[in-house]
Amino acid sequence: MASVSTYLNFNRNTEEAFNFYRQVFQTEFIGHISRMGDVPPQEGMPPLPEADKNLVMHVMLPTLGGHMLMGTDALESMGCTVKFGDNIHINLQPDTKEETKRLFLALSDGGEVTMELQDMFWGDYFGSCTDKFGVQWMFNCEEKAG
Repeated sequence: MASVSTYLNFNRNTEEAFNFYRQVFQTEFIGHISRMGDVPPQEGMPPLPEADKNLVMHVMLPTLGGHMLMGTDALESMGCTVKFGDNIHINLQPDTKEETKRLFLALSDGGEVTMELQDMFWGDYFGSCTDKFGVQWMFNCEEKAG
């Protein structure tokens, strides 16, 4: 089922923030906290510094009314900086790759593609963009090829 969630980027304290949110909303994480060290090496990418391996790659927490809060640690070692105010993405999870492409093309028109849509190592179809108004969008589709 298609859904919309909010994705937050933090500077090395995602786990602390999400443990706080977990207490506030009195809910539990969906699945486990994925760590940066869990990511398989990517061709052309430098090795991950030891200090970054336990940081959060991805965490999901239900809040209210079916809304999902997600987060990650933005790695300085990978050139990411966090500036509060622009550390939020609206995450769209369409049901099909076709709908994902349609939304991606429409929202990136006149804006900036920050990551082309592509099949990712976790098995989903993913991409991101900033629209012409400066709003950041992420797209994650679970539809498998076939």
